[in-house]
Amino acid sequence: MESMQRREFLKKSAGLTVATLGFPAILTAKNRYPTIRILGTHVTLQDAIKAQAQKDLKINIEFYPGGSSEVLTKAISNPKSFDIYEQWSNSTRLLWDSGSIQALDTKKLKYWDEINALPKTGKISSNANEGKGDVPNKILYVQADGTLSSNVSDKISFMPYVHNVDSFGYNSSIIKAATPYKGESWSWLLDEKYKGKVAIVNDPTIGLFDLALAVEAKGLMKFNDIGNMSIKEIDELFKIIYKYKKSGQFRGFWNSVPHSIDLMQNKEVDIESMFSPAVSALNGKGIPCLYAAPKEGYRAWYGVMSLSSAVNSEQKDAAYAYMNWWLSGWAGAFIARQGYYISNPQRSKPFMSQAEWDYWYDGKVASSDLLGTDNKVSVKKGSFRRGGSYIKRFENIAVWNTVMPNFDYTLQKWHKLVLQIN
Repeated sequence: MESMQRREFLKKSAGLTVATLGFPAILTAKNRYPTIRILGTHVTLQDAIKAQAQKDLKINIEFYPGGSSEVLTKAISNPKSFDIYEQWSNSTRLLWDSGSIQALDTKKLKYWDEINALPKTGKISSNANEGKGDVPNKILYVQADGTLSSNVSDKISFMPYVHNVDSFGYNSSIIKAATPYKGESWSWLLDEKYKGKVAIVNDPTIGLFDLALAVEAKGLMKFNDIGNMSIKEIDELFKIIYKYKKSGQFRGFWNSVPHSIDLMQNKEVDIESMFSPAVSALNGKGIPCLYAAPKEGYRAWYGVMSLSSAVNSEQKDAAYAYMNWWLSGWAGAFIARQGYYISNPQRSKPFMSQAEWDYWYDGKVASSDLLGTDNKVSVKKGSFRRGGSYIKRFENIAVWNTVMPNFDYTLQKWHKLVLQIN
């Protein structure tokens, strides 16, 4: 049954998947350190993180980064090719249903009790808008019958760690800066003033919602539930998007964070779907890229670490050690400098300066220049974080990255959209 499910997924996603990566087998180590292979995206698979983890844990770590569709397909088709899978919570249902990942034991997660309410309940505060779609807590807990739900248990499908709210970035030297939550809008992606200078992330569980939010913000259609579109709504949405595509609205689609950076750095686009590290990197290069706080709300995501169903005992122990290391403080502080949050932020606070904490978490004006993960100034003194504090940002969620029940249908439509634009 599991192999049939994997074959079915591969058949559906083949049109969007980049050439499959090759992975070496687990090393027959001559030294005393185990080796774990981590499959994920460039967002978290960074050399500085690997170096620090290897130093602290005394294990060998191999990173295999790729585009989101690429690594998801690899994980589903071959669980033996990785030990830990890192991506976003919206990939969880596909991984779980295919049998590619196994349940995690919360008793083996050292900092489980420190993880805040957001992934466990779906809301950062009582005032928060939960958002539509795959809210993390709804797919977190493993039930006795093997299903996933929000009913609390000591078995979970993923360890929640890095997370953020996403929107779009724009070059403020070309597009005039607007007021967060008031002037900035998803509709900008479809504004004719930016025709030919717009790029969208190439992922049907992410880029689809950027475009859906843009279409709705522009008043072109209204969704009954943007996180669970009907076939009729999907048809109407893509009819609108295809029209914009044919008119030349989009420069194209990007497949990775470095790709999105290059598009704006090379002046091919002025506005695009964007992840926070790209914004920080562009600012570090002297390009005034602003990360919008749309008045309609953010598209949110939660980073997850999942354990391969094929992992052996030695790698399993090392994998738990790596997961626990991520929540021990240093890593959370590191990713804060590229605009990301960690699920137990108080443990990372001692690893950050007061100026960093005030800016990245509390939404206060930067009291000094702040360095990014590349050790270049990414935040200038006197700047403020658009969207405000951690709490405020996550109180304004429109939709989560989501694999909808009609995902198969949207995949066909997305495939056509990408092929005809690129």
